[in-house]
Amino acid sequence: MKISQLKEILKKFETNITYEADLKKKNWFNIGGKAKVFYKANNLKDLVELLQTLNNREKIHIIGAGSNTLITDEIFDGVVIKLGINFNRISILNSNILISGAAVLDKKLADFAADNGLGGFEFLSCIPGVIGGGIKMNAGCFGREIKDILISVQAVNKSGNVLTIPGSQIDFNYRSNNLSDDIIFLSASFKGEKQNTKKIKEKILELKDKKNNNQPTKIKTSGSTFKNPIKETSRKAWELIKESVPANTEFGDACISDKHSNFFVNKGNASFKEMKNLINFVQKSVFKKTGISLEKEIKILEN
Repeated sequence: MKISQLKEILKKFETNITYEADLKKKNWFNIGGKAKVFYKANNLKDLVELLQTLNNREKIHIIGAGSNTLITDEIFDGVVIKLGINFNRISILNSNILISGAAVLDKKLADFAADNGLGGFEFLSCIPGVIGGGIKMNAGCFGREIKDILISVQAVNKSGNVLTIPGSQIDFNYRSNNLSDDIIFLSASFKGEKQNTKKIKEKILELKDKKNNNQPTKIKTSGSTFKNPIKETSRKAWELIKESVPANTEFGDACISDKHSNFFVNKGNASFKEMKNLINFVQKSVFKKTGISLEKEIKILEN
């Protein structure tokens, strides 16, 4: 639909809507143009009503922390939704179960669990992004994944129907699951183990040190660009890239991190096209050298 039409049908939501909203500052790459519509959903009632009003007539993209997303420089022809304050809360159901909103930062849930003497969440302290995105991609590191602690997910589909899905009914794989792309995560329940708070916090510091020693920080990057090809080889994606692509490869201001070759960096004012060209070049180079086709871990938002 044209913006004029959307303004008419979305009139009642206008206090939380920005038209032609700038997306560049809403992702870690610091790359991107605008969204035709940007909507901040502060509660479930309003989100459901918006989805029912749109009635699947527009493309919808949910953005969390923007930690693994590359966004087009053009105007995204659709509705970008960000979950607001009511999706950013954590509570304790009983002594070892936490309920987390989908907009809660992964590291915030790890810290909350530690403060309440719940172990098993420490790995989340090293994962950028929010819980909803973590469930979507079965995020993990240091031998643990979201699936290992998940009990159930609360979600809404893009028609506005609210669902509860037991974790046991979700087929999780490496950085993926079998749930429909039509699903928007709202919250989830997780199970931890009662442990000594001091020991949990020591484990978190240990994992953070490991991460900081091996991965770039405080730069414009979007985390791991490619998934590790676990079915084809025991070698990691960074090893295959290092073997196949010159370290100084650049497309404009888009380059490969000198600290970790699976992290791509916007070293200045890289465009969407430059970063996408770098990603494609690396993918083709690895395939040409090793015969392995790397699958992207980052999400690319384009028309």
